[in-house]
Formats: sequence, structure tokens, C-alpha cells
Amino acid sequence: MPTFDVVSEIDEVELRNAVDNANRELGTRFDFRGVTASVELKDLTVTLTSESDFQVRQIEDLFRKACAKRGVDTAGVEMEDEPVHSGKTFSLNMTFRQGIDQPTAKAIVKLLKEKKLKVQASIQGDKVRVSGKKRDDLQEAIAALRESSIELPLQFNNFRD
Repeated sequence: MPTFDVVSEIDEVELRNAVDNANRELGTRFDFRGVTASVELKDLTVTLTSESDFQVRQIEDLFRKACAKRGVDTAGVEMEDEPVHSGKTFSLNMTFRQGIDQPTAKAIVKLLKEKKLKVQASIQGDKVRVSGKKRDDLQEAIAALRESSIELPLQFNNFRD
């Protein structure tokens, strides 16, 4: 019986590359010359730091563009609403989520049942396994999940026949 897994994973190497690219671009931009500004990564949390609120927002935009170039999806990022002011710097934390949490997994299963596809979905830890009798049914399930409004970046792996 053909199966595949629905997962949400962040490629940590590409994330580190995006951080490095953003820092390189910060060093070359004229509007950040002589300003304390940085992008740092620690345990899937990216911290954007600068001397003003406006500059932190500019760094956020710059970092999102660097992520897009490296193929890192920022759709499922947990982010603070306002930059935190401490001393003479403002900082903003962006946390990348790894894995599918329980409510989202239940939403995926519910979505597949509502579409009345000939597949079965089961939650297995931080992933959802989908199985069906035909590969075409599984491909329809993948298409339905890609069209859905689930806020996490989803990947489909272990497609087995």
C-alpha cells in the first residue's frame, strides 16, 4: 500500500547560509555603515539586532529575502510583534518551528477527510502518515495539502509504493 509522510522541517544548513548572506549584505549596505547591526542564529532562533526600531524592520526584510534565495520558507516563523529595546539596541527574535504540532496535525487529518479522498491519515509524533490504495490518490492528497491554508511549510517525503 503506497504511503508518504507529511513533515515540516527546516534545513538548518540553508538557514545558517541565509544568516551569513544577510550579515554580508548588512556589511555592504550604505544605510547600515557605522551602525551596530547583526543577524545571529542560535538553536533555530534568529535574532535581529540594530540601533533603531526602523532598522530592525529593514533587517527583517533583508533576512526574509536571504531566506527566499536559499529556499528557506519563513511562513511558519514565530515572531515577536514589536522589537525589544534594551540599552541602546533593539532586537527581534524569529523562531523557526520544527515538526508538526498536534492541533495542526489534526487539521491536516480533518482536511483530508473533508476532501473525501480515498486515503487514510494517521498522526505519528511530529509527522502525519498518509496511505492509500493508489498513487494517484496520494498525489491528490498532496495537491489538496498544497492548496490548503495551513500556515506551516510542509514537505512530503518517504513516498513509497
